[in-house]
Amino acid sequence: MTPIMSKHDAAAHVESARIRQGRTWAELADHLGAPLVWTTAALLGQHPMSAEQARSVCTLLGLDEAVAESLALQPNRGTPPEVMADPTIYRFTEALSVYGPALKALIHEEFGDGIMSAINFTVDFARRPDPDGDRVVITLDGKFLDYRW
Repeated sequence: MTPIMSKHDAAAHVESARIRQGRTWAELADHLGAPLVWTTAALLGQHPMSAEQARSVCTLLGLDEAVAESLALQPNRGTPPEVMADPTIYRFTEALSVYGPALKALIHEEFGDGIMSAINFTVDFARRPDPDGDRVVITLDGKFLDYRW
């Protein structure tokens, strides 16, 4: 029996097909009727897709059933250390290291003792023109979960 393709390998097939066909992540999200950031994360192996979504995007990209099978699996979420060293990703880590404690304090002051869910969560990405250089706007939208006994 052939082993199931890893999420990492499936993501590499998706990325290669997407680039070679000149498709954008937005086109793939539109094709699936799913949010842009979620679709991109799913195709990079961080979320499971439904079997129907996986087959649909693989058909669009000309990828085989082995890739679709992997895309539908539950992932082991997280980012390998070599990816965390990427300057863009590292800046997110840096920003949260600097502003995380302040955001935590403000969440607790506004909502009480609890956390922002990363499960009941949406994320959005936009470009905002600015005379000093375009801005990256990222919105993290998570449900507040009260700590309860």
